[in-house]
Amino acid sequence: MSKKLEQFGYQQELHRTLSFRDLLVYGLIFMVPIAPFGIYGEVMVEAHGMVALAYLIGMVGMIFTAWSYARMSEAFPMAGSVYSYAGRGINQYVGFIAGWAILLDYILVPALLYVVSATALTGMWPAVPGWFWLIFFILINTVINYFGIKFTARTNMIFLVFELMVLIIFLVVGIHAIATGVNGATFSFDPLYNPDTFSMSVVMGAVSIAVLSFLGFDAISTLSEESAGGPKAIGKATVYSLLIVGVLFMVQTWVAALIYPDFNSFEDIGTAFYETATIAGGEWLGVLTAIATALAWGIADALVAQVAISRVLFSMGRDRKLPKFLSKVHPKHKTPYASILVVAVISVVIGLIFMGDIGILTSFINFGALTAFMFLHVSVFVHYVLKNGSRNYFAHMVLPLIGFIIIAYVWINLATQAKMLGLAWVAVGCIVAIYFAIKKKNPSLD
Repeated sequence: MSKKLEQFGYQQELHRTLSFRDLLVYGLIFMVPIAPFGIYGEVMVEAHGMVALAYLIGMVGMIFTAWSYARMSEAFPMAGSVYSYAGRGINQYVGFIAGWAILLDYILVPALLYVVSATALTGMWPAVPGWFWLIFFILINTVINYFGIKFTARTNMIFLVFELMVLIIFLVVGIHAIATGVNGATFSFDPLYNPDTFSMSVVMGAVSIAVLSFLGFDAISTLSEESAGGPKAIGKATVYSLLIVGVLFMVQTWVAALIYPDFNSFEDIGTAFYETATIAGGEWLGVLTAIATALAWGIADALVAQVAISRVLFSMGRDRKLPKFLSKVHPKHKTPYASILVVAVISVVIGLIFMGDIGILTSFINFGALTAFMFLHVSVFVHYVLKNGSRNYFAHMVLPLIGFIIIAYVWINLATQAKMLGLAWVAVGCIVAIYFAIKKKNPSLD
């Protein structure tokens, strides 16, 4: 039997208006059905052409994490994501560290998305400076989020339809190009498995990059207090959205790899997908996919990213783990407007600083997400088996353990710089948590 928010000492302040479809669309938009367009070149080169395999392994690895999110969202139906789950499943200080780690993902994702989109549009219109596009996108998303989650949900649906239309156009043109032998293209299973170039270290190196495309399914859990269907809807939407985009990622990258299999001859790996699209259908298709990427990352994906981090800040502010003003809710629109505005300001500052260097941002984001996911798997085991004596060992011990091992393996294959910088961030969080414990400044989550 699922629990209600009031049982944990909280009042229902946010509007419960989101249907299962809204949640599913939210997850799809956050992961971006055309996400591989933007990082295809890096994954293709790193995987030595086996790009579809990299996305398949990434999906399998993430599905175990999605199941753990579903279990914990049923136990603790509240905003806050892994911060709330680890905090209540294990203890409040572990929850703070997990929340601190996921902040590295959530709070930097909007800035990364804005920078990628601004860079893409600056390349198309050099006369317009990148900072203009950055601030333009941030203003649009902040206004939409400020006026309510339902308004955000409607915007999500519009962008999802647009992205899927572009994807369908690419797949139809791409499959036709393969069937007619454009650029010498022919069907093969090489993008999924090529015995001549396969090695586990090569593929896992590519997975550590490809996993960026999947980040976002977990953000559905931040909408637990706005779900009209309760915690069950959160869990279902998390799993279904991950499976849907996983299949889409595999199909589109497989088609692209067949059209242009020589991964060592891209003119620019940053624009490799658009180069491939141009070969398949002409310059119009290359431009269409580039514009779609800019809008999908800069508005649609960044929009839901801002929603996610604002809910985490709202939850941590409500628990006095961060400044209390972050928990302020707009009296009319019922949105955590203070957190939304803070995220906008942070995105502007970080975006302007890293306008010319997105590598370090990507590294930070992957480290934060994967670290938080490991905390999540542990919290499932601790809460259900150790604290509540569950004998469903398969669901509450075996599956989380498999998920933990897979995530840990991907984590190990992250770039050394990412781990060094990420561990420094976690160390700061540990110091803050110790300070809180000594001063006893925070109420217990229990």
